[in-house]
Amino acid sequence: MIQSFPPFVNYQTEILILGTMPGIASLDKQEYYAHQRNHFWKIMYTLLDNLPISEIFEEKIQLLQANKIGLWDVLENCERKGSLDIHIKNQKENDFETLFKEFNGITTIIFNGKESHKYFLKKFGQIEGITYYVMPSTSPANTMSFENKLKIWSTCFK
Repeated sequence: MIQSFPPFVNYQTEILILGTMPGIASLDKQEYYAHQRNHFWKIMYTLLDNLPISEIFEEKIQLLQANKIGLWDVLENCERKGSLDIHIKNQKENDFETLFKEFNGITTIIFNGKESHKYFLKKFGQIEGITYYVMPSTSPANTMSFENKLKIWSTCFK
């Protein structure tokens, strides 16, 4: 059984970015989006005009929080061989009811990939007052170019 990370959310958070479950590289480093070929941090730093990308995870989280962005995963734990979401089974979702009650300023969820959206919708449906965006996965398993991912992700940050 693999375990997700705690949420990086505070009372200023308005946008919540949700992945499905951290991959092997992230679990090993205990950092979100730690795989060196994952485009997540490059997209965030580019969209938030803050290049170069910090190597320090805490600084990455500070950048997101300074822009009212939080980070979490849809799943709390699951069984999975490898890093691909298609291999997930026996999953348990995170407690979003409690999260949204405590952090009621969240008005937007950005799903990092279709699988996170699928798991979230199956359990929670459409939550009133929250806008959903489904973005292409930033994972290296998604072979879409960085430029195309960036263009699509940029539609959430206008």
